[in-house]
Amino acid sequence: MNYSKIAQTALINDKPEWKFKKNILNFLFAKMFDRMLIYPQVWEDPEVDIEALQIRNTDDIVAIASGGCNLLNMLTEQPNSIRGLDLCRSHLALNSLKITALSKLENHDVFFDFFGFANHSKNLNTYEKFLKPDLSEDDRLFWESRVLFRKRISMFSRNFYSFGALGNFIGAAHFIARMSGINLAEVLNAKTLEEQKMFYEENLKNFFSSTILKILLRSPLALFGLGIPPSQFRKLKGKGELHQVLQERVNRLCCNYDVSDNYFAWQAFGRKYDTEHRKAIPRYLERRHFNILKKEVRKITLHQKTITQYLSGLPNNSLDCFVLLDAQDWMNSLQLNQLWYEIDRTSRQGGRVIFRTADSDNLVKRNVGEFILSKWEYSIEKSNYFHKKDRSAIYGGFHLMEKTGT
Repeated sequence: MNYSKIAQTALINDKPEWKFKKNILNFLFAKMFDRMLIYPQVWEDPEVDIEALQIRNTDDIVAIASGGCNLLNMLTEQPNSIRGLDLCRSHLALNSLKITALSKLENHDVFFDFFGFANHSKNLNTYEKFLKPDLSEDDRLFWESRVLFRKRISMFSRNFYSFGALGNFIGAAHFIARMSGINLAEVLNAKTLEEQKMFYEENLKNFFSSTILKILLRSPLALFGLGIPPSQFRKLKGKGELHQVLQERVNRLCCNYDVSDNYFAWQAFGRKYDTEHRKAIPRYLERRHFNILKKEVRKITLHQKTITQYLSGLPNNSLDCFVLLDAQDWMNSLQLNQLWYEIDRTSRQGGRVIFRTADSDNLVKRNVGEFILSKWEYSIEKSNYFHKKDRSAIYGGFHLMEKTGT
């Protein structure tokens, strides 16, 4: 493939900055990303994604897999196929575990015990009897390898959602809050948005101005716990001090969405799902979708490749939907142009691309050449509409691009 024109665009947009420090931090982040679980669950709102994509049963979808919730949530819409991509071995092992569980478990309650409660000792028996025999050797080795003298699979008997880089970061935030006399889980008892806002004003508004939090957030290493690479850290920092950015995001999470059905709030403030009323849970865990997912799960395939690598091996006009999460925040201009060359080539007419960004800016419009984007329409109004609906509240922008030209 001739990338000369793409490279010219990249050279215009990329300037050498802080290279030594950036390379060291990128190396450390890559090692962490390669060796440990980052996201026990995906932090993009699936209801927003599904509404934006308008998934049809003829659609072929490619998506960053991450923790796998998004693949299964989209699968409830019964598309033609979903290809899940990730470089993180632990994410692929988690996706394989979920796919195997849907294939082999006949009872929704057992499935919910495993991935909803994720803290029952009987989950280990479920793994041994029903899941282990059908996992690949690599996946079995991953789940049965030991971390601090315990097998990884034991996480599902000790609240799986408190583990991983993100789980550890949230746990640290809870610890610091308790040191300040704040019980974050109390917000989940609120009956109205007004009560949620009152909790924020009385407990969290000044929390982000604490000295210890400011010190911790000055280092990009601290943000590795959120799965934020150095490049994304710099984008966030460009919007102000990190404690101010996080305060704005927590304000949205706490004050803009009813906690009774917002499972992101339950994970952030309670470190669990709403297992009693089962309103604040992702749709793939809802009983009404269990049989559909069992029937459809064969449509998901997993690939340990970057999205650009994977797309480069596909024929023209072969995909309908592209779910990029925030992966583009990690890319430079050359990588963005290479990716969008492949998206444009493999997309059918009417193709849809959705992605999030750390700040509000559409980095694709700013970095990718018009010779690639000339057939793609970007609606700021639609994108802002979906961003405001995103209950995870963790990103600065949601973006939808649609292929309108030929």
